[in-house]
Amino acid sequence: MAFDGIVVSGIVSEIKKRLVGGRIYKIYQPEIDEICLVVKNRLDDQNITERLLLSADASLPLMYLTKDVKENPQIAPNFCMLLRKHIGNGRILDIRQPNFERIVEITIEHLDEMGDLCHKKLIMEIMGKHSNLIFTDVEGRIIDSIKHVSFQMSSVREVLPGRKYEYPPMQDKKNPLEIDINYWVNHVMSKPLSVAKAIYTSLTGISPVVANEIAYRGRVDGGISTAALTLPEKERLFESFQAIFDDVKAGVYTPCIAYAGYEPREFSTVLLSSYGDVFADGFVMSKEAKGLLQFDSCSEVVETYYRSKSIVTRMKQRGSDLRRIVASAIERTSKKYDLQLAQLDDTKNREIYRVYGELITAYGYNLQPGDKELVCENYYDGNNITIPIDPTIPVMENGKRYFAKYNKLKRTFSALTELSEHSKTELDYLLSVQTSLSFATSEYDLQQIKDELIESGYIRGKSGAKKGGKPEKSKPLHYISSDGYHMYVGKNNYQNEVLTFQLAGGNDIWFHAKQIPGSHVIVKLEGAKELPDRTYEEAARLAAFYSSGKQAPKVEIDYTARKNLKKPPKARPGFVIYHTNYSMTIEPDIHGIEEVK
Repeated sequence: MAFDGIVVSGIVSEIKKRLVGGRIYKIYQPEIDEICLVVKNRLDDQNITERLLLSADASLPLMYLTKDVKENPQIAPNFCMLLRKHIGNGRILDIRQPNFERIVEITIEHLDEMGDLCHKKLIMEIMGKHSNLIFTDVEGRIIDSIKHVSFQMSSVREVLPGRKYEYPPMQDKKNPLEIDINYWVNHVMSKPLSVAKAIYTSLTGISPVVANEIAYRGRVDGGISTAALTLPEKERLFESFQAIFDDVKAGVYTPCIAYAGYEPREFSTVLLSSYGDVFADGFVMSKEAKGLLQFDSCSEVVETYYRSKSIVTRMKQRGSDLRRIVASAIERTSKKYDLQLAQLDDTKNREIYRVYGELITAYGYNLQPGDKELVCENYYDGNNITIPIDPTIPVMENGKRYFAKYNKLKRTFSALTELSEHSKTELDYLLSVQTSLSFATSEYDLQQIKDELIESGYIRGKSGAKKGGKPEKSKPLHYISSDGYHMYVGKNNYQNEVLTFQLAGGNDIWFHAKQIPGSHVIVKLEGAKELPDRTYEEAARLAAFYSSGKQAPKVEIDYTARKNLKKPPKARPGFVIYHTNYSMTIEPDIHGIEEVK
């Protein structure tokens, strides 16, 4: 887990400087497992207001200072109300990290109902799926927690009101701030494991990322066995370990995000030199590039790294019902479409039965009673043909049967062609909705998709879309090209429809991934006669990124003037046809393209 003890140490060092001595002004609980403390303090003769986010989410437990203001429920949850009752307007006395674990203790001073001065502790445990936020009295007795853990859930330790708070088990790990070279050589480097694994399984608060960084700085491959190390190599590794923790002891941190290609891969409050050079501001790189982007604060690096992951996780949770409905509809429509194609394939030989009927009518008089086949010339191609004959019925009745079979297959072909085309259209539409769900970043995006599914008949209920009045809060994405042109990206079929047929002018340029679900991208010409090549490429990159081909190395993109697009009658939202276009193949890389918030 990248949110290790070193990152926690950096966060604690930062928030301690900003929050200790401050008063808790407001307490919010925007999510079921998340608390936000608004703290007012005075630093350097200035009044400041800070927001401390504490999230015990099982997939993304976090703690950092943020400027974002989240929407809160109208009725505060019970845990939030309890905190407001006890520590509302309380003063933060201390913030500490015990035993270099992923635990943060916030000591708060407040007045009780009798006006007496009391101390309470708010304890944040950042432990993956076992993360929790626990509120205790000064004697360590649990008042309440954001997650209750009973004996049935964990035989190791209960977290319930009234119980004595205990730290999670140490798992036989040593505090890295307390070891010397002897312990390093004789215990850490004596484990029969790889170098990196020996480090992070022996010492608290060290993630595999930092363990590999220690190995890199010590000029040792983190994947080799400790048994292969010489004593000088073990000593060199200790020196690199000690250099990192000397900075930690001194409160010196280098928050950074490590990039591999245009996507962030790791983050730390330690400079991850194994990922290459430090990027300059406004960096742009290719997919193969590696490097670091430094930040001014530990909170900023955590918030930047996890913002997109948190959004994706939350949207997956909240959109799970829609995803299930769409996935079920896709599976059902897919099976129906495959069956129709198979049945359609069975009608491909229908013409031969018509030919059989015609040839029997023309040459059947040559047959003798009891003949089981008719051999004659096929006057359509001049070749001889053998036609099976049923000797139990009259010859001409055989011809009628072949004509009847032909007409039945002809009707079947006509009906199945129409049905399969409809099924293919439905399948393409459902796949586009599924792709739209992956682009949803807010409740409003999900609501638009839900309204679309209600209108299409896949969900029962009334649409929540507004009719008239204020515009929808969910809007298309807005980017500015390097040449200053406005580029818009639809996040769902409704937005694609509005972009293409309302916002775009006839000469504006439209982009879309070729023959796969994806967003409509519109580039406004704004009086220009032609777009620069760089803007064409950036718009194509947006169309590739916001498509189902996002993970592919290259995506083919069609582009054309908006006036070349047509919407078929009764077509689904966002569906267009065109016959005049150009194409290009490009990477789905949008790094460096400026987004307008």
